[in-house]
Amino acid sequence: MGQHAHSHQEHTGQDLVAEAARALVTAGEQWTTMREAVFAELARHERPVSAYDIADNLSAARGKRVAPNSVYRILDVFVANNLALRVESANAYLANTHPGCAHDCIFLVCDECGEAAHVDDEDVSRAVRAIAAARSFKAERPVLEIRGLCKACT
Repeated sequence: MGQHAHSHQEHTGQDLVAEAARALVTAGEQWTTMREAVFAELARHERPVSAYDIADNLSAARGKRVAPNSVYRILDVFVANNLALRVESANAYLANTHPGCAHDCIFLVCDECGEAAHVDDEDVSRAVRAIAAARSFKAERPVLEIRGLCKACT
């Protein structure tokens, strides 16, 4: 089986922001102007971005300081509702290009350039969940990170 070819649509630009808003409201959360600004800033980046970078960019764009703690709280809501993916080892985030589609996070993280490729592999996800279940552990949000060098950096 291996890598799973998703039948859902990958969203970009304003379409991605609109889809994220729809998914968050459907989940019973509010879509505020600040959440929209944070998500739009996150979605603008192709590589993982930190809450501090988002806060700095929003502060510059708005002409007033945006606290990183506020951005972290919003990102936590996004991760909990599958609008963003967290690259744990880098403490950085990526916008989920298919909000509302729940799957495990498998990242290939380049130690040289910082690129993080998100991979969906149903076989790996099933195996990880089976390992957890065999130990009476309920896996809520599996995240696997494989560190190394991307093709461009090798």
